[in-house]
Amino acid sequence: MRIFLDTANIEEIKQAVKLGVISGITTNPSLMAQAKATDYEAAIKEICAIISGPVSTEVTVEGVDAMLKQARQIASWSPCIVVKIPSTLEGLEVISTLAEENIRVNCTLCFSVNQALLAARAGAAYISPFVGRLDDIGQDGMQLVEDIVKIYKNYPEIKTEVIAASIRHPEHCIRAAKIGAHIATMPYKVLLQMIQHPLTDIGNKRFLADFKNVSR
Repeated sequence: MRIFLDTANIEEIKQAVKLGVISGITTNPSLMAQAKATDYEAAIKEICAIISGPVSTEVTVEGVDAMLKQARQIASWSPCIVVKIPSTLEGLEVISTLAEENIRVNCTLCFSVNQALLAARAGAAYISPFVGRLDDIGQDGMQLVEDIVKIYKNYPEIKTEVIAASIRHPEHCIRAAKIGAHIATMPYKVLLQMIQHPLTDIGNKRFLADFKNVSR
């Protein structure tokens, strides 16, 4: 399972890249607002200059024609760009058209198997089931990821990769890996939580203290 970082924070991205474990970035307008980005294009181009993997960038307009126009413009910013299109009626038409133009699409805001199946048939390169948001309303978000992975495996011609999105904690990452999700995209905080373990900290301090005693 590959790991993407779900953020638009430049410093977080730089730090995560240094770890050598992430291979892509997912962003959205809310993350851009949190990062206080004032120039959408400039911010995305800066991210693309930091990491060579896929950078998912969301359209911010409605309507087929408007989404297509903006998606093509966004895709022109960098070869790394993957355009995020929502799982809507208009979105499917946009995904289909962009796929014919060899523009990679991440179908976002996916909350059902039906949406995932249709997105794959429309030609989406990625599907992003939102785990945490389903958990928030009392449903099992990771079950959706598992169902999508299973169904896609039934049809070898489907090349759409499953991104476990809206990750809230490290347990989501473990379940995504067990299920066989291609990718998990997570906030920087969750990435750090994956690294940390109290027994590692205790053991490391003990080893260092023992080494000082031996080296006297």
